[in-house]
Amino acid sequence: MRTTPRVAAIHDLSAFGRCSLTIVIPTLSAMGVQCCPVPTAYLSTHTGGFGANTFLDLTDQMGPVLAHWKSFKLTFDAVYTGYMGGVRQSVEAAGYLEAFRGPGCLAVVDPVLGDHGAPYRGITPEICAAARALADQADVLVPNRTEAALLLGADYGDICLDREADCRRWAEALSRDGRRSVVLKGVSLAPGTIGAVCFDRDSGQTGFVSAPLAPGAFHGTGDLFASVLTGALVTGKTLSAAAQLAADFTALCARRTAERGLPEREGIDFEPLLYRLYGLMR
Repeated sequence: MRTTPRVAAIHDLSAFGRCSLTIVIPTLSAMGVQCCPVPTAYLSTHTGGFGANTFLDLTDQMGPVLAHWKSFKLTFDAVYTGYMGGVRQSVEAAGYLEAFRGPGCLAVVDPVLGDHGAPYRGITPEICAAARALADQADVLVPNRTEAALLLGADYGDICLDREADCRRWAEALSRDGRRSVVLKGVSLAPGTIGAVCFDRDSGQTGFVSAPLAPGAFHGTGDLFASVLTGALVTGKTLSAAAQLAADFTALCARRTAERGLPEREGIDFEPLLYRLYGLMR
């Protein structure tokens, strides 16, 4: 009988610049969760601030990995998807959700498409359309403000996240009539704070979480938030409790990174604080 929660993590692997699997694997492991990675691509660095990074497309490996896993009836507590560098990757990732999701397996989709009002480099309209189709299969959707706009086909400027009524409206719109839970990041209801609005499809309730805002905009904060959220959900926390833990730990790491004056492009300095994450879970 399996007692350790198990998560299939479908993300890219960037060799330098903390993001994606270099955040996902250690974070889930620190939370007592077995992480089974499915790398979608191998990059020399992430795509922000380092110039012409390398990109090795691993899409052709995604199908065979899934077939092998299915051949010995592997099961998961969650399938957790992140950055998709092409339309086929989203299609292949959808195959994992279809194969493993069920009453005992959450589909957590972090639609990594952009930030600060613009898509990331290489994100095309076709990739956005494929991301919408993948998001339609989510049990829990974890977008930021930019990604919410891209998923909904809305103007970024229209998505206001500093008033409760607007936050509720956008979270519920992303839920597709309550079919999926939503944790919409980037909410700031009071000066000096940052957090999320959470729509829980099981209860039909919408709530808020917040934490102190640190100066700076560090790469990997979204991956860290979504990874802690996923780990907390598969270890039995409610959506709101999981989101609060994610907000608290991300804020803690962002503050450490800012205080040490570390380069923003190198990502959030989370590794020295992983021991604190285990303590926060208790």
